[in-house]
Amino acid sequence: MKQIKGSRGQGVKGSGVCFHSNPQTLESLNPLFKGKNALVVGLARSGVSAANLLYKLGANVTVTDEKGEEALSDNVKKLKKGISLKLGGHDSVNINGIDLTVISPGVLWDSPFLNKIREKGIRIMSEVELAFQHINAPLIVITGTNGKTTTTTLTGEILKKGGKKVFVGGNIGNPLCEEVLNGGKSEMVLSEISTFQTEGIETFKPYISAILNITPDHLDRHESMDEYIELKKRVFINQDENDYMVLNLDDEITAGFSTEGRGKKIFFSRLKEVENGAFVRGDKIIFKNEGREETVCSLKDLKLIGVHNIENTLASVAVSGICGISAKVMKDVISKFKGIKHRMELVREIRGVRFINDSKGTNVGATVKSLQSFKEPIILIAGGKDKGSDYLPLKGLIEERVKFLILIGDAKKKIAKSLNGFKNKIEADTLENAVKEGFSRAKNGDIVLLSPACASFDMFRDYEDRGEQFKEIVNKMTIDD
Repeated sequence: MKQIKGSRGQGVKGSGVCFHSNPQTLESLNPLFKGKNALVVGLARSGVSAANLLYKLGANVTVTDEKGEEALSDNVKKLKKGISLKLGGHDSVNINGIDLTVISPGVLWDSPFLNKIREKGIRIMSEVELAFQHINAPLIVITGTNGKTTTTTLTGEILKKGGKKVFVGGNIGNPLCEEVLNGGKSEMVLSEISTFQTEGIETFKPYISAILNITPDHLDRHESMDEYIELKKRVFINQDENDYMVLNLDDEITAGFSTEGRGKKIFFSRLKEVENGAFVRGDKIIFKNEGREETVCSLKDLKLIGVHNIENTLASVAVSGICGISAKVMKDVISKFKGIKHRMELVREIRGVRFINDSKGTNVGATVKSLQSFKEPIILIAGGKDKGSDYLPLKGLIEERVKFLILIGDAKKKIAKSLNGFKNKIEADTLENAVKEGFSRAKNGDIVLLSPACASFDMFRDYEDRGEQFKEIVNKMTIDD
């Protein structure tokens, strides 16, 4: 396993929900950055926010990106005047004299350029670490391989309905630095966090860290599954006994974290009752903590499709319960929450055939959960850009539940080889052809499911683009197609 570089730190001890004892204002923190030469690598949303925050803190800021100014014109316009640009590659960047480097999540942690910076002994941190050092509200972090966005969004809605002033961001929506730039007025900060962001953390210390599940993903970027797991664990390494760890007891890896970390352990489980946390009893979701038990809602109240969304809901209940939200408020939000785009999204029903958009299922674990969610015959559209995944875990479920398989993208040959022996499959050169092939083989009551188990970058801009194109194709179809 390659070394995860950078000081991990011990965080700042706190009490109650004040996890980060740092009441200073931006103005009083300015001396820590004023006059420093800061380099921001990567001009995506996180890079823009980090650069603007560093500039506001008084640093001399330079931004660099492999892409040119034309491709980044929209983001360039969002930068404060006075920030220097070195775009179209890093060759023109003079790293001598740089005091600090902040990286966007999309930048490879072990890239040759960052390694040159390390050789100079220059400090490197992620955007979320920079933001954390200036956030004065309790930080709630949700991570895991699958379900992060759904769980973060649902939890945010519950907290807001419960009267909390919440900033929701991180890996979705607004970067964490935006909370600081907006004046840091939130009562709570809720953040989805990916392993790309945990690579560069030091003192990052959530009040609540929730880890939903861990299955192989991003192994094209991380050298091994062991490294991927270590990066997930970094959300709780700085926590102390005043903080909370929310763990999925049904996931072997996350359940194993119960012996690690100093935070109080709160569990959630779809399969068994827990002493402290959220679980299912019969058809009811229950929250139990320190001897007090509340029935939150019935499973029938959930509008979300899929067994994995029961787990996501349980995680939201556990986090919200820690924050003191009542069962009544939780039920009210859960019973109205229809999920997020591109994750088990019902697009349309034609001739009794339901089309489900699960474009956000970008890894094998996500597709496994999606296949487990239907009893109806499934016509599965899968494939895309391979991320170093092992597709063998799909074989049994596909043989059991998939009526027909249509493969697309760069990974189609690799997937087909992993499913050796499964004959009801074809390859399609476009998503449109895949959808039409699926519909032509579907009967009343069948499901046509787009759940790729792969990234989208071989054929699409991102998973959202893939999902939108799928929906557009389906919505243009007629009953005679």
